[in-house]
Amino acid sequence: DSRKARNGLSIEEIGRYAPGQEPSLIEVNSDRALYWLGTGALPTAAVEAILKVTGDWQKHKGLPGTEGTLRVAAPKPHKSVAYEAAVKQAMDEPKEGATTLKKKAQEKLAAKANPVVEETPAPVAETVVEEAPVVEAEAPAVVEETPVAEVVAEATPEAAAE
Repeated sequence: DSRKARNGLSIEEIGRYAPGQEPSLIEVNSDRALYWLGTGALPTAAVEAILKVTGDWQKHKGLPGTEGTLRVAAPKPHKSVAYEAAVKQAMDEPKEGATTLKKKAQEKLAAKANPVVEETPAPVAETVVEEAPVVEAEAPAVVEETPVAEVVAEATPEAAAE
């Protein structure tokens, strides 16, 4: 019959399994699982494996290991909390090359606390500059230009002689 579910009718859904995540998402209503196992329901191999992971199969059979081997994913912080933390961190970090009023005020306070003493150049350097005579550069002499044709003509007879 095409109106029936592919794997048969389900009487009650007692959990869900999503293997696409790491660790896989497994949610099982343990009370309902134990109820159905107590009434004689036979789980499929896949459901039995999930019940062993959650520890419900061991509880039903009276075996040790009722705590199961289910791994719990680390809780993720809410997006708004992560956003606020990132904004706070960005505000605390000094910005390279940016000048703010606070930075200017800190520089002024540092300048007042540690006055900078300007050093005068050594007098020896000044005397050397004063004693050296100032030489004005003379304009270079005008060089007589030879026409290119004469240079080529001179080069041609030499090349022919060789």
